[in-house]
This record gives sequence, structure tokens and C-alpha cells, in this order.
Amino acid sequence: MQESPKYWKGIEELENSPEFIKNALTEFADFLPVKDTHGTSDATVAPRRDFLKLMGFGIAAATLASCEAPVRKAIPYLNKPEEVDPGIPNFYASTYFNGQDYNSVLIKTREGRPIKLEGNPESPITRGGLSARAQASVLSLYDGGRLKNFAIDGKPADKDLVDQRVRTALASTTGKIAIVSPTIISPSTKKVIAEFAARFPNTEHVMYDANSVSGLLRANGGVLPSFDFSKANVIVSFGADFLGTWISPVEYAQQYVANRKVSTEKKTMSRHFQFESAMTLTGANADVRVPLKPSEVGEAVLALYNEVAGGGSASTYNNAQLKKAARELKAAGGRALVVAGSNDPAVQTLVAAINRALGSVAIDTAAPSLVRQGDDARMARLVREMNSGQVGAVIFYHANPVFDHPLGEQVVAGLKKVKTTISLNDRLDETGSLCTYAAPDHNWMESWNDYEPKRGYLSLAQPVITPLFATRQAQDSLLTWAGNPTSYYHYLRNQWRGVLGGNFQKAWDKAVHDGVARGTATPATAVPVAPALDVNGAIAAIKSAPKAAGVELCIYEKVGIGNGNVEANNPWLQELPDPVSKATWGNYVAVPRAMAVEQQWEQGDVVKVTANGKSVELPVLIQPGQAAGSISIALGYGRTKAGRVGDQVGANVLPLAPTRNDAISYHTAVQLSKTDAKSPIAQTQTHHTMMDRKPVVQEATLAQYIKNPKEVTEYERISTPEGLEKPNKVSLWQDYEYKNHHWGMAIDLNSCIGCGSCVIGCQVENNVAVVGKQEVLNRREMHWMRIDRYYSSDHHKEEFEQEGKLATYAAMEDPSENPQVIFQPMLCQHCNHAPCETVCPVLATTHSSEGLNQMTYNRCVGTRYCANNCPYKVRRFNWFSYYSNEKFEAVNSHMFTDLGRMVLNPDVTVRARGVMEKCSFCVQRIQLGKLEAKKQKRRPKDGEVVTACAQSCPTQAIVFGDMRDPASRISQLLRREDGERAFHALDALNVQPNVTYLTKIRNTETSEFNA
Repeated sequence: MQESPKYWKGIEELENSPEFIKNALTEFADFLPVKDTHGTSDATVAPRRDFLKLMGFGIAAATLASCEAPVRKAIPYLNKPEEVDPGIPNFYASTYFNGQDYNSVLIKTREGRPIKLEGNPESPITRGGLSARAQASVLSLYDGGRLKNFAIDGKPADKDLVDQRVRTALASTTGKIAIVSPTIISPSTKKVIAEFAARFPNTEHVMYDANSVSGLLRANGGVLPSFDFSKANVIVSFGADFLGTWISPVEYAQQYVANRKVSTEKKTMSRHFQFESAMTLTGANADVRVPLKPSEVGEAVLALYNEVAGGGSASTYNNAQLKKAARELKAAGGRALVVAGSNDPAVQTLVAAINRALGSVAIDTAAPSLVRQGDDARMARLVREMNSGQVGAVIFYHANPVFDHPLGEQVVAGLKKVKTTISLNDRLDETGSLCTYAAPDHNWMESWNDYEPKRGYLSLAQPVITPLFATRQAQDSLLTWAGNPTSYYHYLRNQWRGVLGGNFQKAWDKAVHDGVARGTATPATAVPVAPALDVNGAIAAIKSAPKAAGVELCIYEKVGIGNGNVEANNPWLQELPDPVSKATWGNYVAVPRAMAVEQQWEQGDVVKVTANGKSVELPVLIQPGQAAGSISIALGYGRTKAGRVGDQVGANVLPLAPTRNDAISYHTAVQLSKTDAKSPIAQTQTHHTMMDRKPVVQEATLAQYIKNPKEVTEYERISTPEGLEKPNKVSLWQDYEYKNHHWGMAIDLNSCIGCGSCVIGCQVENNVAVVGKQEVLNRREMHWMRIDRYYSSDHHKEEFEQEGKLATYAAMEDPSENPQVIFQPMLCQHCNHAPCETVCPVLATTHSSEGLNQMTYNRCVGTRYCANNCPYKVRRFNWFSYYSNEKFEAVNSHMFTDLGRMVLNPDVTVRARGVMEKCSFCVQRIQLGKLEAKKQKRRPKDGEVVTACAQSCPTQAIVFGDMRDPASRISQLLRREDGERAFHALDALNVQPNVTYLTKIRNTETSEFNA
């Protein structure tokens, strides 16, 4: 049997803080009474009219909904469109791209209104996967903070008047006209911009990225290589969070996990080394993780270059794990890959040289990625030109540099010297509010567009709802101002004639239907020749780089909010717990424990961080794994003109980022000083804890798995007169007999990377309420599904048994500086011997004939006995009417308007105050699948019924199906893994869950756990 590490969830659990002890010993800490600050009772029942508005949305919302795609005029349901049937969903292929995050999607509509996104399995890039950001973007369509009409100086204006004044202003402009945008991967949009530039020859298009990879582009001759992690047996990453936020995480996650899945037929795994400052999602999944300060990255890459290629200057960085990584890279040869998240061209040049020396086959420059094209130098030059009066007009297209660029203050100053300023952004944001003219763009679900995320791979976006407001697609605005009367839809079709050829209409219909196509819409170019690498220059630059003195700041991007420019006003993403810190609603200063002890900081103490002549004040979060001598802060927060949800959440750290040689640097030396303020951090990890029960999660090493797969999982045994037996051999229950279906789920902990897409997918599908920061602090978040993040200590089973529990706990209060991390999705386990069912006095929770633990909401009287009896702590109690209580209007605003309620799934009831709710295995999807099969007089086929969480998962870590079907994937998986990796959480309780986990296997040795 493998050595079992001791798991813990958070710093507060290790320190036995008074607040944690109080809440841990109180079974229902989240049920303690909270004073109503408004002085009113929330006990009243929702008025019937409000309830009907919630369920039926009301006439005003219905008239907004589309019945065609696109809609030309309103159509009464007396003459309903042929393709729309009440109660039947329609799906339309489209594409989500917000300037950084690409997903090919299927948009689910009900009666013409989009309510859910699913991954498009036809896409060769995202392959049906979906990020949390893309999942949540459907809510942004109904965001009341969007600009509802054209504007002049912030006041509503007639569209024709705006067009007239803009054309006149542009025609009279003598200086440069700049179009500023984030990365654009639409070939047709770029041609529209080129046509605009032909009409106004002094036009320059400048692209920048808030989280820039300009250094990687410069090192590779302007080309962003495609990476294929499935072709790498050894991966070494220097701060590249490729599973979370770096370039194309959905694509990379699928590739990565392809080499991480193991079975008795495939006992091989890739080997992953991660060298980084902040604990990232990718670092948490690595086999070997080595913390290092940001200033050490250059020397570490140089040391690896010396080990692999040789001939470089001596490096000051010396680490045993790096030497081991070098040996394994050389042994893997072409099946090895090195990546770096640094924006320093010198670092990226050495990384490219290492990959060339290895002959890596995991890099493709012939089909480069196009999702990052921002040029730091061009943006910096434009800012200087604006301030020197050389720019006569500037047009911002989805760009908000006042907020998301380190030179934001200089942009503000420069705008005052530009005569004509135009915003195409969807709201009067920090930059748009400073512009004279606003011509707001449609939401992407109201628009036609095309995308080429990688050369040779095309996708389309189509409108699935009529424009909700008096907006206009940005491309149409540019065409209008350039004097081209063609609509962008026809312009787009004409551009695609050269792509599809042949029978165009047939090919076009197929491309729109599928959402993807092969080919390229960019001008033909020769296969790029690998640029010559100036290795000596890169080494000299690394050697001459200024050495940071004191504490260093690492600026990073979160999985949920991202750069904050697009989704900051989305409450689903604000309340999504960060995969590592499990914090919601804001950013913070992540510090290593040793620094907190040295400075006498406690979690929640507000500190002032100063660099680059700027300061921010944020609370301290003690983060295991943070490199000694460094801190990290997430960008994307601190908005002031995002909307009711996103404003004043956290602080904007980008002004602290320096620009060196016109390139943004995301690390710098900082000064820290403690303030007298405190700001609690709304973390979720220990709210619904299972405490010291075991086994909850299990892990083993690949070496142990190869030696004997039947010994990598620890199975509980109980004493009986016949000897030790499985817990299910002894029971007071009468077992259920499932004659038709028996629904179950399997979750592979090897494949789960903790990204949170399943959490948002569940929230969207099941109308799960947002509660806001204060209620999260009150331990009342409503997510039906959570992802538990466990740190492992240095103490293992043998030490535990030898030292005793008290001694081990005392040792654990000095946690590892670099713990191993495991993610475990936790949802209702739909137990066959469900403890909740026996204690409900009104039979609100019952067992179905198909293995589901059901909730009948209108029976529930809120005793909460079921939650008290649930060992997994997966039930959620509605303390308030989140859709009608005014104290939640600011954070749950979409449930307070007819417009916002359009996002609700009509197949799932909106729960009232005072009832318990939980995961239902998406019973509405199960029933739909059964009914569709019944129409065809057959049983549902495996794969026809998929829960929202399983459908959302980009790595296919979750398998759902009918365990009564011997040919189903879940039946085959459980047969294969029985007695090996398959286990039930808290199996000794004999509640017999219908959710099975597979033990996590790491390609590491125990001695490397905390290297």
C-alpha cells in the first residue's frame, strides 16, 4: 500500500483559528441568524405576479426575444417560425472569442432566447471543451450595464447624427487615425479595417493584449507557434499557466490530459516540471513544482539551456530538480517541450533554442496560433504619439487601455490631445466614457463574424437573437464611415466565397451549421522559416537585467475574471472560487507563510503595495507554494465603470507593472507596508468541510501503479464474524433493485485539472443563485457543485501511526512551503443508502427508481435535517429570496429584471426561500433523453444523456451514464477499475454513493512531493 499523505484544505484549518474552530464545531455555521440590515423580514412569499414574471418573463422580455436567427421583424406566435417549437431547445453553432479566450460553441436557445452554451464537438481545436469564462458569457448578453444606444459626450444621440459627425471629423483629420483593439482573429474584420484604412490612408491598426505574449512573438520572428502537449512525454514550464490562462488553455488542457490518463492497458504518463512564483492551476497539476522568484526565471532558463544545449554563459541558478528535468528532456528528445510565460524576449529566445536543440515535435510553426497578436512596442509608441499631438483620431474597438494597460494614465492624458475620439465598446467603460462618440457594438451572440484561431482552422459566429438594444455591429460602423453601403453579413459571405469555392451556398450552409471549416481566410504566405535566434544577445540581456532588491511582485491572471475587460460585470465569474486560493469577489496579495509570520500579518490584513510610483491596497492571503521573497496579485480587478456588479471589486494592479524597452513586464520589486485596515477574504474551501474523515481523496505514484495497480487505492474494511469485509456487506438497509435505469457518475482525478468550468456549467443549467461577498463570508454560497482543493502535508500514514494524531496535527501547523495539490469535484453523491432521506420529516427528499436522490421543493419546510445528516456537505439552503430581496439586487441583478430573467432555464424551477437544494444529476436532461428515445421506441443510447458538468469538462474527467447498460462507458470503466483505482468517498460510512472517483496517479516519487 502506498504512503498516504495527510490532507488539509486551508491555512485556517492548520492553524486552528478561533473562527474556524467555532464554525467547524457548529454543524450549521452557515445557518446562524444574520441581521437583516434593511430591517425587513424576508419571510413573505413571493407575490404570484412576481413568480409568474420569473417563470414566464413577462411581455416586455418576450417581445425582445428573437424568433429567427437573425430577426428582421417581430413575429407573433400565431404565425410561429417553423424552426421554433415551445418547450423544445434549438442549438446553433457559433464562436466565442473575447480578445483572448477562444471557444467553438453551440448556443442553446429556448423560444428564441439564448440560455446556455455547450462546447462544439466539431471543432478540431476545442473539441467540445469549454472554459468557465465562455460558459458564463451568456449572462453578459442580458447585462443591463450595456450601452443601449449611440451617444455623443455620454448622452443618447441619433445614430445618423453620430455617423454624420464621425465621417466629417475623420475626413478633416490631419494627424494619424488609430484603431486600437485587443487581438483580432477575424480575417473579415481585418479586411474591413484594411478597407477603412484605404479610405483614410493615415490609419494605423494597433493591437495590444492586457496579458501580453509580445516577447514570445518577438523571439519567434512574429510567429506564435502552435504547441501540442499531447506529443510531449516531458514538459518543463517556467511560469506558463497553460492549463489556466496561457494562450489557449482549453486546447492545451485536452492535449495535456491525453498523456495523463492511465489504465492497465496504458501505464505511461507524461512528466511535468513546473518552475513558477505564484501557485497557478498548472503548477498545482504538475508532478514536480519548484517555486522561484520572478527575477530568477532568466537565470533558471539559462541554466537549463546550458544543461541541454551547452555553450552558454554560466548561470547563477542551481537546482537539483532543474538538472533532473534537463536529463529527462534530453532522454525524451523530440518528445519533449519547454514553455515559458515570461514576456521577456531574451527568456523566450533561450526557450526556443532549447526546443530546437531537443528537436521537439510538439511545436508547429507552419500552423501558428493567432490568438495573441498584441505588440507592446507599437502600443507604447501610440501612447507617446497621442501625448505629442500626432494623433488626430482614435477608435477603440473592444479596447479599454485606460483600465487594462500599465500606461493607462498616459492614455487619459493623451486622449485630451486627440481631436476625435470614438468608442465601439459595448458600454461607457473607463476608456469609452472619455470618448466624444460612442457607437456600441452588438453582443457576439447578436453578430455575424468569422475567426481563425490557428492558420488553416476557421470558425463562424452567427446571431441567435435580435439585437436587444439600439446598437450596431462594429464592422458595420467601420464600413459605413468608410463609405461602403454593404452590410457586414454580405461582406462576410463575399470574403468566404474564396474560402469555400465550388457550390458556395451549399458549402456556406454547411459551415454555418457546423460552425467550423478547414482552410484559411488570410492571404497566402510561404511556410515561415524558423528565424535565426540571437542566443548570445539573449544571454547578455539576461545577465545584464537589473536584479530586484527586496520583495518581488508577480502579476498574474485568474481563470475566472481574466483580464477583467470583458467579463468583470458577470456575477457568475465574480463568485466562482479561484481554483487554488478558493477566494471569490476580488483580488488580494498572496504571500508565503514565512513572510506573513515574519511581518506579523494575518489573513485579511490590508497592506499597501508600492511600485513604479503607484500604490494599491489589498488584503493579505497566505498562499502555500508562493515563492519565498515574492508576492502575487491578480490583474483584472479594480474596475470603476464596468457595471453594478464589477465596479469597486478589488484593485487594479496593472499600473504597478513597469514597461522595459517598450515591453510590459509583469514582475517588479515592491515596497510593502501594513495599514490599519482589515478586509476579510471570501474563501469557500473550508465552508463545507468533511474534516478528518477518510478516505476522501486518494493518490499514488506511477511507479506504484506499474508495480501493482491493485495496491494504489486504499479500501476500507470492517470487522464481521466472517472477518474483514467491505462496508456494503453489512447494512441495516434493504437494498434497492434498479430494473430499468441506474444513473451514475465517475470522476477521474487524473483528468480533473480544477478549472471550474463544471461549476459554472451547473450554475447556468440549474438557475443557481448568486449571493454576493457577504453571504459567501457567511458560508452561504449556493453552488450545487464545488471543486475541493486539498493540500498534502509532509507527513504520511506511517508517521501518523507512529507519532499519534495530536503530535501529527502539531507538526501540520507548520505546513509545507510547497505542498502537493489535489482537486476533487464534489456534488450530491446520490447515495443508495442516503442518510438525508431517513431524516426528512416531510419526505421532501426521496429515492427514485433510477438511483437519484430527489428533491420535492414544495414539500420542503426547511428543517435542514438532511444537510445535517449529509456527510459530503453538498446541500444548500435558501436563506433568502435571491430573486426578489433588494439586498441581493446589486450582485444578482439579472434576476431582478425581465431582461436578465431571459437567461433562466425554463426546465428548472427557481427555488423559493426556505427550501433545500442540491445537485439533481440534471434530471431534466435525463427526462428529455428518455422521452426522445421513447418517441423512437428504444432505450436511450449511451452519450445521449449528459449532465451539464460532464458536458462542460474540457478534459472529459467526468463520465455520466446508465450503469444498467453493460455497454455504456461508465459500466465499462467501473468494471475495468474495480479493485484498482475506483473508490467511493467516505466509503466506510456505507452510504453507497452513485458517484465513483478514480485514484489520482502522479508521475513522481514521494521524495519529490515538496522538492
